[in-house]
Amino acid sequence: MKLLNKKKEPCHWWGSFGFDFFGFFDMLDRMLRAFKKMIPAAWLLPYHAVLSWLAAIIYGHPSEKLIVIGVTGTNGKTTTAYLTTKILESSGLPAGCITTALLKIGKREWLNDLKMTMPGRFQLQKLLRQMVRAGCRYAVVETSSQGIVQHRHSGINYDVAIFTNLTPEHIEAHGGFENYKQAKIQLFRHTARGRRKTIEGERIPKIAILNGGDKHARDFAVAGFDQVHFYGQVKELKSEAWRSSFNYQGRKFALNLPGRFNVENALAAITAAECLGLDLDQASRALAGIQQVPGRFEKIEQGQPWTVIVDYAPEPKSLASLYQALKLIPHKRLIHVLGSCGGGRDVARRPILGRLAGQTADLVVVTNEDPYDDDPEVIMEQVAAGARQVGKEQGKSLWVVKDRYQAILKAMQMAKAVDLVLLTGKGSEQAICVAHGKKIPWDERAAARRAIDAVLV
Repeated sequence: MKLLNKKKEPCHWWGSFGFDFFGFFDMLDRMLRAFKKMIPAAWLLPYHAVLSWLAAIIYGHPSEKLIVIGVTGTNGKTTTAYLTTKILESSGLPAGCITTALLKIGKREWLNDLKMTMPGRFQLQKLLRQMVRAGCRYAVVETSSQGIVQHRHSGINYDVAIFTNLTPEHIEAHGGFENYKQAKIQLFRHTARGRRKTIEGERIPKIAILNGGDKHARDFAVAGFDQVHFYGQVKELKSEAWRSSFNYQGRKFALNLPGRFNVENALAAITAAECLGLDLDQASRALAGIQQVPGRFEKIEQGQPWTVIVDYAPEPKSLASLYQALKLIPHKRLIHVLGSCGGGRDVARRPILGRLAGQTADLVVVTNEDPYDDDPEVIMEQVAAGARQVGKEQGKSLWVVKDRYQAILKAMQMAKAVDLVLLTGKGSEQAICVAHGKKIPWDERAAARRAIDAVLV
């Protein structure tokens, strides 16, 4: 029997009733999101949990047929997930991943246009089901704290949980740092108590992989795991303008990404692959072949005599690490275009981002990012105020430009040979989120190329 849809995918049991369960609950989910401010949180959480359970049933519990690796933490989740996927894929078996930047099912890979790190429960289970159909053995799922709070992870039987690091983020949304931390830890509790799988006659252990250099790491080593591994120790670490190299367990690794933070991301991926039985030489070859991660320290080349880099770096710690990596790139002036997120997200970090930019960049252009239902003018002023606190002057070293493309164009117009233009906050995201749930199509890389072309004409 075939489903009556464009893709003509095989039907599940519910399709025989002629009822579109996916469409019904997707509609219900949208309705509740529209009225969520009026609905007590105590009512919403059971709804999320039931929906996650139902989605897994409808799509046939696809995670039971995959080795599922969850990646959580504040920074580095996307890069870690992508590097892990590529290393596992080098084993000759298809792999899939679900990340902020992109989605991948076997050989098919595309940018994430959902504007969500973790898709909704039905979409998430559908993607996992498609991985099973594509013959994938592994699924790497970037697992956000907000997704965990909304039980999007509940219908997934994870086998490996990776912790990258923890710094304050989404504090307002979680009601404090400790709540944010506990949401992340919940992934590890969920993984440890999950049913052990047997895939192709092989018993799959429950494994925790933790960044030993993070002070919170041991809190994630909850009881119930078969294995707990800490990563972070390397030798002969060298970070150059566009690449890094290091020695791990007697083998040399080369990575086409700069900075200690990317080495840590790579180590998490290497440790995961090693725990799952892959050879370190194989992991080394796989990493050396990865040219870039979309929207993560991505260089934009349009024949301009200055350097342009697009990166995500939405919070202070990730931005500070990015600035350290930029020091390795020869340049005269740093021109930084940035904003901050709305929707009640981390209001306190807005002036901090502005201060960091004001202290580090020669010229700062503050612009709109993802205001959601917040006033973009207020957000931009809060970021700009931080830059002014450290000496940036309006019209001389600081500009506030609401239209994001015009802000990028302004930066390109000011850029001279050997300058460096940095665009942060969007990465490879495919939309700008504005009021009333509306999404405006957007690609930072395309906007940068368009602006460069306009200046070079």
